Amino acid sequence: MRGPECTSTKMDLGILTMDLSSKVQGVTTVNAAFTPPKGHGVRQRGLRGELLGNDLLKKISEQTHAEFNPEPHKTEFCSSTKEDYKVEGFQPSLPSSLKEHDYKSDQAITFWSENHHQIQGVTAVRTTDTPFKKNATFSTPISEHMDDKPILYTPEN
Repeated sequence: MRGPECTSTKMDLGILTMDLSSKVQGVTTVNAAFTPPKGHGVRQRGLRGELLGNDLLKKISEQTHAEFNPEPHKTEFCSSTKEDYKVEGFQPSLPSSLKEHDYKSDQAITFWSENHHQIQGVTAVRTTDTPFKKNATFSTPISEHMDDKPILYTPEN
């Protein structure tokens, strides 16, 4: 690098031209060499022939467009719900109740109340109407067991 004087615009004067007062032309060499052809100013084809040619060009372009860009196929939307659960002709109906149930006094039926025998680590179930009754005998200290002599299993109704 030369130094700070390198940024001067007067440094390269005289390299491209000897005439320092000449202006830069707005035409590049490519634009000057390759100009578009100029028309004759007179119609070369008749109006009818030009319209027929344009119509033929339009038809051919539509045909090639239809050939290379076909219409997309209609998409069939199919889900597992539609296939498995929405069968035609199915009439849903509620099963009739076998006995009267009082929601205030009956125990609620849940997954765990129905499958309490499969749960691991739960105290033995004594009755079917209350399978999850609290029983603290397994967590009572041994010293209290010896003093009170509790009955570990009491049969209930």
